[in-house]
Amino acid sequence: MNLKQLLTATLVCAAVLTGWHHSAMAQSPSCPALLQQQFNRLQDEAPQNLCQYAGRVTLVVNTASYCGFTSQYQGLETLHAKYQSRGLVVLGFPSNDFGKQEPGSGKEIAEFCFNTYGVKFPMFAKSVVSGPNPNPLYAALLKATGKPPKWNFHKYLIDRSGTLVQSFPSEVEPENPAFVAAIEKALSQKP
Repeated sequence: MNLKQLLTATLVCAAVLTGWHHSAMAQSPSCPALLQQQFNRLQDEAPQNLCQYAGRVTLVVNTASYCGFTSQYQGLETLHAKYQSRGLVVLGFPSNDFGKQEPGSGKEIAEFCFNTYGVKFPMFAKSVVSGPNPNPLYAALLKATGKPPKWNFHKYLIDRSGTLVQSFPSEVEPENPAFVAAIEKALSQKP
């Protein structure tokens, strides 16, 4: 590796570790545009760059603690644990957009998720996922699919190259055979 390559690699690593603004990461060829976003972690509000998930199959889910679909947390955690070693990551985005079913603080949401369902997959600070001003990731997902989440626990599956594969409505449970098959297919493909 020559000096120029070493410097570039060092800058990219520093950007990821320090949470540099996503526009700085746009120069990194290894991070797909869809993941060039930064969100605060749910538990402690620490900035997290989604580029850390580049090369993985990513399942993005908008969540809520007081919803008829809340029990899906358990299935999502099971999927995350089962397929994490093969490259799956589940990303949870709590939102109070639908039925005001996520009224709590970040700490309350994090404690509920962990204590009730043993959630260990990455969760991010509560944000808006629908309407005229969704967070930037959800705006990009809507643009790519034309399908906004209509309720809590809507799922977007993104392949290893950062391309949106499919959108699944809330009614599709994590154990659904067609849903699991879509995840396994994405995991079997190379970026």
